[in-house]
Amino acid sequence: MSSNELTGGCLCGAIRYRVEGTPFDADYCHCRQCQRSVGAPFGCWMDFKLEAVQWLGAQPKEYASSEFVRRGFCPECGAAMSFRDTRHPDYLTLTIASLDQPEQVSPRYHIHTDSAPSWLRIDDNLPRYPGNRNETS
Repeated sequence: MSSNELTGGCLCGAIRYRVEGTPFDADYCHCRQCQRSVGAPFGCWMDFKLEAVQWLGAQPKEYASSEFVRRGFCPECGAAMSFRDTRHPDYLTLTIASLDQPEQVSPRYHIHTDSAPSWLRIDDNLPRYPGNRNETS
């Protein structure tokens, strides 16, 4: 992960953001909610302190996908943009794919691999966790 400033936005350009600094973490998430939210077999996410993220105009609309999780998306084009856990109000997670240059951030591990489709094959040596990384199996 590198760069002092990251920029990105949604598919239609209605939502744009700038982030000062680098993410403190990044992952592939294979959970069913991420699969449904991003419309793919996994989501690629990067984590920031909330104060580092600046929305440049419109902000994502949020959907409460569970008791504590809010998933942000563009109300115009539907692009998945963010993930926010209300139990951790100082953090915001953004989709790596929404970056203008997504190669600037690389995921460091896989989570919720127990929900990955059986046909999915990813050839990397990153750590894999059947659930959340903080849970013991």
